[in-house]
Amino acid sequence: MNETMVTLQGWLGSDVSVRQAGDATVASFRVACTPRRYQRKTEEWVDADTQWYTVNAWRGLAENCDRSLHRGDPVVVHGRLNAQTWTNKAGIEVTSFEVEAVLVGHDLARGTSQFTRTAGAGSAGQSVPDRDAVQEEAAA
Repeated sequence: MNETMVTLQGWLGSDVSVRQAGDATVASFRVACTPRRYQRKTEEWVDADTQWYTVNAWRGLAENCDRSLHRGDPVVVHGRLNAQTWTNKAGIEVTSFEVEAVLVGHDLARGTSQFTRTAGAGSAGQSVPDRDAVQEEAAA
């Protein structure tokens, strides 16, 4: 498949909203990304314009986002980038970007997080290794 995959690092600009799409749960939230650049002439860091993305997470990931994320949290999102072009009420063509999330997590470069494994947390039928077994194997 030829899809554009992106990784966003930013801040949750809204609380997570959850809806049903058929039998699937969908969580949506906004992420703000503000690039910073160092300007040698002035020897200072300057913020560029903030870029806003709508993120949609499906099924189990949606439920985990709803339980884990709050407005203002630093996050990392990886997923498929989709561009939506539409005409607003003023007749101006607008392009907005949405990301269909594959992975979402807190940005641990900006703080700590407490992880709680959910039942059936393996992906695509893979079993999740026991943490103690992994630590024992690593120590051997």
